[in-house]
Amino acid sequence: MCIIFFKFDPRPASKNAYRLILAANRDELYNRPSKAADFWGTNSDILSGLDLEYGKEGGSWLGISRRGKLAAITNYMEGRPNPDAQGRGFLVSNYLMDKDIDSYSYLKKVSTEGHLYNGFNLITAEFKAKQDIVCYYGNRGSPEPIRLNPAGIYGLSNSLLDTPWRKLLQGKRHFSSVVSDQSLSSDGLVQELLNVLNNEELNTPDPIQETQGDGYTTHILQALSAVCVRSPHYGTRTNTIILIDAAGNVTFTERTMLDCDPSKWSTSSFQFELQE
Repeated sequence: MCIIFFKFDPRPASKNAYRLILAANRDELYNRPSKAADFWGTNSDILSGLDLEYGKEGGSWLGISRRGKLAAITNYMEGRPNPDAQGRGFLVSNYLMDKDIDSYSYLKKVSTEGHLYNGFNLITAEFKAKQDIVCYYGNRGSPEPIRLNPAGIYGLSNSLLDTPWRKLLQGKRHFSSVVSDQSLSSDGLVQELLNVLNNEELNTPDPIQETQGDGYTTHILQALSAVCVRSPHYGTRTNTIILIDAAGNVTFTERTMLDCDPSKWSTSSFQFELQE
């Protein structure tokens, strides 16, 4: 499970505004091996965390390249996933590594292979000097990818884009309030977005989420109703904030759990300029 909030504004009115503000949580088993965000690939072009689970090494959940390609994925909640399905994390890594394919064409290709995977939602984007594009495809929804409207605020959890789960609505309201505060510095914005991501308030009952979660226990569904998930062995392990300003400067901040312990965290930050 994961959750993502983002504001996409390709031509912000102010030079101090942002073309993209993205805040995301990665929820996973605490003991699943992974690598914290860093640059990787040829010429250190790609920045992301990496899955180190056996058989799925090299997959990712969220990443961005210096060339302005961005991808993020969430799982679709379903009670009985196929244990033999292909690893969804490679859908992120493959897009970031492909220097030629555009975001929509990539999702179009993925849509023809969607049946090979358990449920997922995939966002792909390109941030270029001439045009910014963000696209979405979920293999449990429409058979066609969509291009998202500019100047929009979006939320994505473990159902289709903007499905009105209570946790998504609550988090989106909080996110919208933060990103509309133009008095915040870049550091202040990051801190407020981290507060959005670390809200452990339960949002129950939620009939929409519970209906989709057939096969999950009541205890787990309650835990999953929070933006920041906490349970004994599973929960939010990573907070990620990505800011892209009007000039193409990227700030990537990651807060990562250490030693499978929800009380221990490390924060790292990366800044670079897009090669537009």
